[in-house]
Amino acid sequence: MKDKMNAEEREILDGFERGELRSAPIAERELQEARQAARNTFNKTRRVNLRMTERDFNLAHSRAREEGIPYQTLLSSVIHKYLSGRLTEKS
Repeated sequence: MKDKMNAEEREILDGFERGELRSAPIAERELQEARQAARNTFNKTRRVNLRMTERDFNLAHSRAREEGIPYQTLLSSVIHKYLSGRLTEKS
């Protein structure tokens, strides 16, 4: 793998392997949040039927295709972010 790295990448890896570099605390927290989100992906316990306009459905379907995820996953993510206060309006 080292042979596919550029000089800067090798220098970073070497420093890390020598113990000179550490992950930033915020990176560790983000990693923990990502792991929890991944675990929660499989903890689906409720099925919900949702009525929406054809236009909104098409927009959600299109955006999901752009993101490379199922539209149900996209909608679930938007709802989760809204309820947890992490979804904000553009200004």
